[in-house]
Amino acid sequence: MNPRTIIRRPILTEKSLRGGEAGKYTFEVAPGANKITVRQAVQELFSVRVRKVNIMNLRGRTRRRGRYEFTSPGRRKAIVTLAPGQKIDLESLT
Repeated sequence: MNPRTIIRRPILTEKSLRGGEAGKYTFEVAPGANKITVRQAVQELFSVRVRKVNIMNLRGRTRRRGRYEFTSPGRRKAIVTLAPGQKIDLESLT
């Protein structure tokens, strides 16, 4: 698979940017991606060494508009820990 289809986008929130100081970066990934494919995609895209990958599924939130209730789509995100001394420049991505 193409690494660009596995790694959809970086998640740039205050909490995820604080993890960058410790070498942890957060990405939204494809629903079918597993730890091995995420590791290979990050190493290929950014030319870094990955030490650890954690993946979590986020369920969609139930929301209301008047009397109508709907569920926003869920997503899958990965927290990638890099080897010491490695760094990803997220400003160049956006």
